[in-house]
Amino acid sequence: MHYWLMKSEPEEMSIDAALAEPKHTVPWFGVRNYQARNFMRDAMQVGDGVLFYHSSCPEPGVAGFARVASIAYPDASQFDPDSKYFDPKSAPEQPRWMLVDVQALKKTRLISLAELRAQPELANMVILKRGNRLSITPVSAAEWRCLQHMSK
Repeated sequence: MHYWLMKSEPEEMSIDAALAEPKHTVPWFGVRNYQARNFMRDAMQVGDGVLFYHSSCPEPGVAGFARVASIAYPDASQFDPDSKYFDPKSAPEQPRWMLVDVQALKKTRLISLAELRAQPELANMVILKRGNRLSITPVSAAEWRCLQHMSK
């Protein structure tokens, strides 16, 4: 089993909005970074743990726990000319961008970026590294356990 941190802007998809969806499941669309796409396409497996992270908001941080609910499949927004995620270089026969479905499991108290930085056990967490801008990053099993403990 692998663990991931997946960023979402709350106005695009919040933990509350995901929990309100049928089966609490949402497609994680709009990823337009090759490394993040490769994580979804090549490494994520159904059942992997997900830290649902709110980003680009007044107080970013871990807002809940989720799981990967599907294998990767083509992100339809890349083909929609009306979508802000449209990619004119992508074709249905050879899609460039993939997504996975994510099932929200529970909302937690917000664990802020400052609180993450204050935990010595999380010092090597990818999201805390200088210059990291990826929307999807791997999380170690020890980091996952620490965050589960912190969320209580």
